[in-house]
Amino acid sequence: MTQDLNLGEVIVESDALQRRVQELAAEVSRDYAGRDLLLIGVLKGAIFFVADFMRALSIECEVDFMAISSYGSSTKSSGVVRILKDLDAAIEGRHVLIVEDIVDSGLTLQYLLRNLAGRKPASLEVCALLRKPVSREVDLEARYVGFDIPDRFVVGYGLDHAERYRALPYVAVLTESATE
Repeated sequence: MTQDLNLGEVIVESDALQRRVQELAAEVSRDYAGRDLLLIGVLKGAIFFVADFMRALSIECEVDFMAISSYGSSTKSSGVVRILKDLDAAIEGRHVLIVEDIVDSGLTLQYLLRNLAGRKPASLEVCALLRKPVSREVDLEARYVGFDIPDRFVVGYGLDHAERYRALPYVAVLTESATE
């Protein structure tokens, strides 16, 4: 495989990703034992995380997906959030865990939390694989976090730039020349 010059430093190696997914799943399995858990995967970026995470859970759960957009083809959030695909299942009275690939500014997640809270779930929490604490613009906390990372644009393990790099088994920085 030839090296892609658009990829910079690897932020999270594949084995570290898999190990942390297992740890998060064990924690969620303990916390939600005996509850009616619904995972909501945020498409498209969280697809690999959702699949690995759900398989690692030791409890039964259901899964549904939402597609939301605030980036378009840019590397910076526009701040305008649109729902591209809504849930198929009703969440009223359910214990809901949003499974997100990355929390950056927090604006998209804030919108999603408000939207879903209005649907009256029994509980509503967030499990984020990656978090950029430095770039957060709103005060919200994810209950479960895989890794805190620097404020760099990253790709891999579901995260993309212009629909490329999702299938990388690790998370890497995308060089600035690739985003110009």
